[in-house]
Amino acid sequence: MNGRPPHLQVFLDRLFEALQRAPVPDAARCIDRVFTALTEYRGPGTDTPGRLPVCVHLEPALDNARATHAALVQSFAAVEPHLTWTKRAQSHPNASANFDDAHAYALIVGPNAYEARDDIWIGVSLLAPHVRYPDHNHAPEEVYLALSEGKFQHGDEDWFRPGIGGKFYNTPNIRHTMASGDEPFFAIWCLPVI
Repeated sequence: MNGRPPHLQVFLDRLFEALQRAPVPDAARCIDRVFTALTEYRGPGTDTPGRLPVCVHLEPALDNARATHAALVQSFAAVEPHLTWTKRAQSHPNASANFDDAHAYALIVGPNAYEARDDIWIGVSLLAPHVRYPDHNHAPEEVYLALSEGKFQHGDEDWFRPGIGGKFYNTPNIRHTMASGDEPFFAIWCLPVI
């Protein structure tokens, strides 16, 4: 560990356990790349922790996950005060009209994150009720773990609902998006950037 805060290590251990349950095809390689890199601690980030107003939806978004993922939710609660919540800055084609003030994300591991590094990113996304995230894509592959109800879309495929604890894999450069329903939505995502 070499100096990684113990509560961050506990969160990463609980996340790895959750991602290992009911493996998703093609995701194993991505998960292995992320967690193999995490055997080396890179040091703390420099951003100042802080929340956005939409974070009032964080506790309600996590409430339903406590029944099946209590240890992961509890470990996230210990890490969350150290996170810098922010929102997307660029234009948002295909996003819902309320998107700008109804979403937030935070990096736990990544550039200027709680653990600063550039080879992997582990982050969380929060959507208030009735929000559609903009379509987006990126070169790194990605694994999501949904911790509340929501729906996702890959490319031109139909929307699907992974359910609480559901996982799915995004291939490199695939267009994808997510949306919340009547309840707020929360997910954890992992990307091996290099």
